[in-house]
Order: sequence, then structure tokens, then C-alpha cells
Amino acid sequence: MSLLSRIARSVAGDLKTVAYSPIAAYEHTRYTVTGMRTGDVDPADVAMSVVSTITALAVVTLLLFPIYWVLKLALSGGSASLFATNINLLPTDPSLQTFVWVVGDLILPSYRITLAIPGTGSEVFLQTPELVVLDASAHGVEYPSRFQKYLWNSLTVAVPTVILSMCMIVPGAYALSRREFIGRGKLLYGYVLFTQVGGGIGIASLIALYALFVQYGLTADKFALACYYAATAVPFNTWLLKTYMDGIPKSYEEAAYVDGASTLRVVWEVILPLSKAGLATVFIFTFLAGWTEFVVAQTVLTTDQYTLPVGLYLLVSEYSTPWPKFSAFALTFALPIMLVYLLAQRYIEDGLSFGGVEG
Repeated sequence: MSLLSRIARSVAGDLKTVAYSPIAAYEHTRYTVTGMRTGDVDPADVAMSVVSTITALAVVTLLLFPIYWVLKLALSGGSASLFATNINLLPTDPSLQTFVWVVGDLILPSYRITLAIPGTGSEVFLQTPELVVLDASAHGVEYPSRFQKYLWNSLTVAVPTVILSMCMIVPGAYALSRREFIGRGKLLYGYVLFTQVGGGIGIASLIALYALFVQYGLTADKFALACYYAATAVPFNTWLLKTYMDGIPKSYEEAAYVDGASTLRVVWEVILPLSKAGLATVFIFTFLAGWTEFVVAQTVLTTDQYTLPVGLYLLVSEYSTPWPKFSAFALTFALPIMLVYLLAQRYIEDGLSFGGVEG
């Protein structure tokens, strides 16, 4: 529980920092203005800071402009085109209808609650009413997308991918980093080999993979697909996490062993907490492996098992594509990835920078 509690406290601290950032910015601005009036702050330093901030904002604006363009197209609705001769930075006749089309009807189903009456041995049954949070037909949407179905399929693929991957990556990274055993060098070489060419081999052998799925009746098995994703994610992420664990001083482990801690407790309470940046990076990469992969999912899954990337592709037509709906679908699909990355950004950057220095 110590590792989970530390992660929870860290995430809570990040959320608190984000919530208080406007107040911190106001206090910093007030301090700077007061310092300039009293002569404690050099105006030249303030001017350099302002120029740097404006330059950074300009760069960020350029980088985010494609996302804004897609959002503007999604809000335009109707038959708006992705390619327009007249550049208009604001959406024409803005509407959320395309997002309603993506989300569809949101209904909280009714539940039966059983309450036991103390001292009597009898029970009372309560039925909660069905609650309609969003009625798509009320917003002019008659045929919502199958986003909810695709979302469920993606979750049932991505979550097992993460669980299976972490169950193999963490022990493998620890063993390769902290233990000496026969064949360790050759195994490390094999990990490097599959890190570099594993993805290419996977695409090149797509026909063979499909034949195996068909032969064993796994074309509609999302768990089998998650196993494949986990297998392809193991080499690179194990090497990445192993590289991060290499930087943890062995004196921490030795001190824990002196205090009588077992190997499992040392890993859980010493190695993993100190590897949280690497763990966050590996978690995101393995999640993306199951959340965004398209080619294999389209090949081995049936229509009812399609994930979000395949569902997005189905909107593309040879003659015409509903770009507003496509844009709204794409943004909704990418939203969880953006939120998870923003929360784990600090750990991901630390994990990648550390791995880059040591590797």
C-alpha cells in the first residue's frame, strides 16, 4: 500500500499545484511590479523574461494550432470541409451537435438495492430510476455513432495490455538491473534486438499472425489481442525501466536487507517508489500500445470487436468524409491520452531523460 499511497499523494499534489497556479502567477506578478517600483528588481531582467514568455507562447500557439483547427472544424458542424479556400479562424455557426453525435445517449441504468433491517432478519428492496443524462435525439441527432461500443472495446484491450505488460516488465527490469545470472548478457542483447526490429517484424508477419488467430479461433478474442500488444511492448519498455533502475544506488537495498527486509519488500518499498518516473513512462507507453494500435486490430477483430482507431477509420469514405464528425470523434478519442499525459508529464520527462543519459 505504501507505493500506491505515494502515487496517490503525488497525483494529488500535482492537481493542487495546477489548481493554485493562477494564484501563484498573480502573486509572482505582484511581487515583480512591487520590486520594480522599489528598485529591488532590475527592469532589464523583467524585459528579458517577458520576451522569453511571449516567444514561448508563440511557439506553443504554432504547435497547438492544428489541434485548434480540428476543434474549430468539429464545432462548425454541417458540411464544413477540412480544406477551405477562405481561412476563418472562428467556427461558422458553432454547435456541439457533432460531439453529441459522438457520445450518443448517456443513460444511467436502474439498480436494485437490497437493505437489511437490523434485528428483524428481513430485507427491503429499492429500485433506483433510470436517469437520462443526455438524450441525443433532443439535440437533433437521430443516429449516434458507436463510440460507446468502440470505447468499451478499447478499454477491454488497453487495460489487460497494461496489466500483462507490467507483470512482465517490472520483474524483468529488476532482474536484469539488480541480478547476475547465466545468459544475462545474451538476454540483454536479445532485448536490444527486439527493441529495434520488433515492430517491423510484427508488421511483416501480419499475414502469419492473422493465420494463427484464425486457426485457433481468436479473431474475436480481445484478450488474445491484448496478449499480442503486451508481448510487443515488453522489450523496449523492459530495457527502458531497467536503464532507470540502474541509477538507483545499491546501498538503499543493502540498508533494507540489514534491517531484515525480504527481497519482495525491498522491491515494493524501495525500488518501485524510487522508479516511479520510469514506471509512469512505461505505463503510458504500454497503455498507448493497446489504445492507439490500428493495423492488427482491424485485421484480427470482427466488426463487433473494433476498437476506437478502427471506428475512426470507418468514417473515412472513398468519395466523401464527414469531416466535422471525424474531427469530433478524433478529439474525443484523443482526450484521455492528453489528460493522462498531462498528469504524468513530469514523470515521463524524468524517465525519458534519465534513460537517455544512461542508455
